[in-house]
Amino acid sequence: QVQLVESGGGLVQAGGSLRLSCAASGRTFSSYAMGWFRRAPGKEREFVATISWSGGRTYYADSVKGRFTISRDNAENTVYLQMNSLKPEDTAVYYCAAARSFGTTRRGDYEYWGQGTQVTVSS
Repeated sequence: QVQLVESGGGLVQAGGSLRLSCAASGRTFSSYAMGWFRRAPGKEREFVATISWSGGRTYYADSVKGRFTISRDNAENTVYLQMNSLKPEDTAVYYCAAARSFGTTRRGDYEYWGQGTQVTVSS
């Protein structure tokens, strides 16, 4: 069982930066691949980024590649999403999630989800 709690969201101007954190409980955190998803108003939840259990592999959606960086600290049971050069279209609720395997972008492959944190980017 893994419980996830996101934090770090807020209001930022276009071009600014935010760092999201996702704190996990449970001894098995380091055995899961972790991912970030987001849901914009009126849209479905979409994949943003994922990282392998060791942190050695990452994969990003094209829309955030080069601007967002996912990382993790297994000693602290935390995964991060550094978001730079934010755009108004990045406005969404951001969720972290845990999966048994790395590399999947499908929501159904993620077993555990956090409650989300709101990110709002003003123009």
